[in-house]
Formats: sequence, structure tokens, C-alpha cells
Amino acid sequence: MGGPRRLRQGGRRATDARFLIRPARLADVAPVAAIERASFSDPWSERDFRDCVASGVPFLVAVEDASVAGYVIARHAVDEAEIQNLGVDPARRRHGAGRVLVTAMLATLRERGVAAVFLEVRESNTVAQHLYAGLGFTRVGRRRHYYRFPTEDAVILRAPI
Repeated sequence: MGGPRRLRQGGRRATDARFLIRPARLADVAPVAAIERASFSDPWSERDFRDCVASGVPFLVAVEDASVAGYVIARHAVDEAEIQNLGVDPARRRHGAGRVLVTAMLATLRERGVAAVFLEVRESNTVAQHLYAGLGFTRVGRRRHYYRFPTEDAVILRAPI
């Protein structure tokens, strides 16, 4: 599907190098919120993102050409974590930003002593489910009527890290 993947030294795909992954800053809140609004029917607010930056939860952004291309946010307690939000600028999707962000978040959580990561994804979002499966997530459950606008079940995924 799509031809061979170009690999650079160390086995990483060439697209990995195009994104700088770093912790989110307050200055990132406006572009992150814009991506959120463009991506989700029930978006988080700018205040939600400011609160995440202020609280110090794991919150990473992918930067390309000096602008935010995507973000990922997680929370953890003891040895379990939940990826709460992942968004990629619609104009930059299908270029590896989501994969690079989740991979970086898993590494961050592993460094904090996390052994398992959970997340929910819309049942209809097969693209995201495919991404997560490729990163070691498996289906462990369902939350009925979890999402709004439109109402939809969530698939619960888990990955050991």
C-alpha cells in the first residue's frame, strides 16, 4: 500500500525528521485550539488547553516550519495513563505527525513509570484505530454513547509500554 517507506539512519521513517516534538507552551494554546476546532465536533476550549499547560500534564506539540502541526495530551496516575486528546492540523494529516506524537508521548509516559496506556476513539474513526493498532494498541472495551455531536460509542484501546 503506497510503496516502500523511506527509512533514515536508525530505522525511523524520513517523515519523522520533519517534526520537532516538544512540550507545549502557553503560546501554543491558540494554534492548538484552532486545530481542535477544525478536527472535532465537540472541541476542547482554549481554557482547557491553558489549564493543561499550567498543570504540567504531559502535553506535547509537533512543530513543522515554525508552526504547530499537532498535539497530544495525556494524564497518568501510578502506572496507568490515558491519552486524552490527539489532534493534527487537517492540512498536515497523513504525513506522520500523529504517529510521531503518540510515539513521543508513549516514551514520555514510560519515563514516568507508566506500564499501560488507555484511550478512547470514535467507533467510526477507523483511520485513528489503524494508527493506534500500528503502535501496539488493542481493543479492550466500549463506552456506549460516549461521544456527542453526533452521539457515538467509543472504542477503548490499551497498549502496554
